[in-house]
Amino acid sequence: MKRYAHGLVLGKFYPPHAGHHHLVRTARDRCERLTVLVCAASVESIPLEDRVAWMREVHPDADVVGAVDDIPVDLTDPAVWDAHMAVFRAAVPRRVDAVFTSEPYGAELARRFRAEAVCVDPARTVFPVSGTAVRKDPVGCWDFLEPPVRAALARRIVVIGAESTGTTTLARALARQLRARGGIWSRTGCVPEYGREFSEHRLAMLRAERPGATWSDVSFRTEDFPLIARRQAALEDAAARTGSPVLICDTDAFATTIWHERYMGAPSVEVEEVAARGHADLWLLTDHRDVPFEDDGLRDGEHLRPWMTGRFAERLTATGRRFLTLSGPHEQRLATALATVDALLADGWRLADPLPERR
Repeated sequence: MKRYAHGLVLGKFYPPHAGHHHLVRTARDRCERLTVLVCAASVESIPLEDRVAWMREVHPDADVVGAVDDIPVDLTDPAVWDAHMAVFRAAVPRRVDAVFTSEPYGAELARRFRAEAVCVDPARTVFPVSGTAVRKDPVGCWDFLEPPVRAALARRIVVIGAESTGTTTLARALARQLRARGGIWSRTGCVPEYGREFSEHRLAMLRAERPGATWSDVSFRTEDFPLIARRQAALEDAAARTGSPVLICDTDAFATTIWHERYMGAPSVEVEEVAARGHADLWLLTDHRDVPFEDDGLRDGEHLRPWMTGRFAERLTATGRRFLTLSGPHEQRLATALATVDALLADGWRLADPLPERR
């Protein structure tokens, strides 16, 4: 099998899927050096920098570069070809010996690079998937996506609420309902609340020094909350990489902003910055009404529950986050939550089409 000094794979990777990765790996096996050029039009929904980052993670042994290309596609127009080549050459200025593609335009692209054309699986028999199919139906193509793409596309549902309002119970039940559907849904994750783990550890440390200490003896520092928020976000991101198209989260960094207010008496700019980087699609707010307060040894805020419920709703509204308040008994809350998640999925991902081909 012939080997090349420098190969090129060019595509939109919108989003990258198993067929793209097969093409890149095939090219890498046959080249001393491989450049992967990711081209994106400004009308597309997934940012170029994200697609470049995903390809670099999956293919660390290739040189992955990105370029914005808003030139209309017309494979019959030499002037349009020249305009595209100016973009390609600016991004990949060195000599190219082979161009690897699965597309009909591969021969002309290689000719213009003065390189050899290598066609890889043009019939898509190895991985029967396309970017169009993924954009139309991410759920149906989920198993053709790599972890970083899954993490970006997974619908993240966050359950939040005041103390002893059933957030953990609801989050776990919602994840179980989705997993029971089988198939890819069996991998639906439920991210636990790191703040509780942190609190348990803080109380255990205090009791090691002062046996008999209770939760009322525990104190927090403002610097604790950014740590909790970052760890919560990291757990969420890790779970999204391996789960189903839906991820259930028992709280998130946004909720940590309210907990900081509850314990410190004021907002935290640092925690809010962590929360602003979140990727949640829907917040489910558990109402304190109709839920008896239970002190499990880490709670002392029964009198603050109305304030916290109101504050969550106020900040969710003010920041434009999509949310639904869940009231009534647990069974009613779970049924409403599941129907809302299904409606979110039915709405689709609404990924914009790439630039159309002119004919």
